[in-house]
Formats: sequence, structure tokens, C-alpha cells
Amino acid sequence: MDNSISKTDHINFLATKVSQDQNSLSLKEKNNQDLKTVAEQFESIFVHQMLKQARQSRLAEGVFSSEAQDTFNNMLDVEYSQILSKKNNFGIAEALIKQFQPHFHSKKEK
Repeated sequence: MDNSISKTDHINFLATKVSQDQNSLSLKEKNNQDLKTVAEQFESIFVHQMLKQARQSRLAEGVFSSEAQDTFNNMLDVEYSQILSKKNNFGIAEALIKQFQPHFHSKKEK
């Protein structure tokens, strides 16, 4: 009887350990995805700032320039920056992931 109880305890322990390992793996995958999402968002913001500076460096005002046109151009630049950062590889997101991934996991695992 005592032997069957120890086998049951051992099986329960192994099942719990496997479950914890799977939860840990899914948490790491979620953390990796979160880090990637944030890095891509930062890259998009960076590209938006470049587009914004490029628009501000124009030499002369247009004939039909207005505050509404500036607002439209700003919204258009936001959309362009999101598209550009997804379609083109600027390397900013990858660099951020490489830089922060070791620190990100070590803090979460403690």
C-alpha cells in the first residue's frame, strides 16, 4: 500500500512539474512576443519622427497650407511610419530585442 502511495505522489509530482514547465514556456513565448511588439512600435515611432522632421525642413510654405493640412499630413505620416516599419527592415526593432531580451527574462524569472 505504501509503495502505491509513493508512486501516486511521484506521478502527481511529475504531472505538476510538466504543467509548470509548460506554463513557463508559454510565459516566455508571451514575453518574447510582448518584447517584439514593443520594439516594433518603437521603430514605428522612430520612423514617424524622421518623417516629421523631413516635413518640417521644407523650404517654403505652400499656397494652400493650413492647420488642417498639417494635421492631415501628421496623421498620414503616422500611417506611413507604421507601414514602413512593417514592410522594411530598419534594424531598430531587432537591435532593441537583442539588447533587452537577456534583461527581460532574467527579471521575470526571479
